[in-house]
Amino acid sequence: MPSNKPLDDGFSTIITLANIPTVKIYEKEVTPPGIQAGGAIETTTMRNTTWRTMSPKSLRTLTPMSVTVAFATEAIPQIQGQVGINQLITVTFPDLSTLAFYGWIDEFTIGAMTEGEQPTATITIQPSNQSSPGVEAAPVYTAPENSSGGI
Repeated sequence: MPSNKPLDDGFSTIITLANIPTVKIYEKEVTPPGIQAGGAIETTTMRNTTWRTMSPKSLRTLTPMSVTVAFATEAIPQIQGQVGINQLITVTFPDLSTLAFYGWIDEFTIGAMTEGEQPTATITIQPSNQSSPGVEAAPVYTAPENSSGGI
């Protein structure tokens, strides 16, 4: 039974990349994927009298997610080797619930190196919603084992 309490803090939300679970990245900011309907289907005809009419599309889209990370330089070749490789991505929320979905690292961008500031990179993950070509796989939410609502 999931907790009915809202999260008080985004700390500590982490991601796990199935193909490189021990990669040396350290999450600073995580924006999990969203869900969208994909816009409207225009259903207006010449028989409408006052309003344009629309219907929702049948399929949903899991939107891209982004993660700002600190990193060890040894992570660079590991991540480069995974760009464009479909794999299971797991987001673990502060209450230890998870959202698991298939996708790939679409972009890895190292930020400016500045004196007096920790270097960061931005990782963009594109959900694929398929475990292998042609095999649809919905995102899976798993409630925390301890549903007391706090940590």
